[in-house]
Amino acid sequence: MRYITGGIALAAALAVTGLAGASTIASAAPAKSMSLYAPSALVLTVGEGEHAADTTVRRAVTLSCAPTPSGTHPAAEAACAELLAADGKFDVLAEPASDRSCPHVWKPVVVTVDGVWEGARVSYEHTFANACMKDNALSTVYEF
Repeated sequence: MRYITGGIALAAALAVTGLAGASTIASAAPAKSMSLYAPSALVLTVGEGEHAADTTVRRAVTLSCAPTPSGTHPAAEAACAELLAADGKFDVLAEPASDRSCPHVWKPVVVTVDGVWEGARVSYEHTFANACMKDNALSTVYEF
């Protein structure tokens, strides 16, 4: 009987070890995305100067549009709606609104957008003549 009991204990120990090894292997499997939406997560920055490479970032915000608008952008919902309507074309959104005039002063402000829009990598830079022109853009995307 002793050998049977010892054999049962050994078999139980091997079974537990096998199960522990199986759980380790199962947890090592790569995680799969469960989202039905393509990722849209952006970082927007603004700095004073003509080119992003030559400026210091003064402000930065995040904007995520899928599955729901979120981030630190002050008008995330409106910005995402405008980006969707413009099919992610940031140049269209940088056009000036006609209902407001700005002084003709050259004090350039550069805005950058980096991240992912509907699953595609984006990197965008636009220089406005001055802060008034940036705030006068057609879109709330640049109002941060």
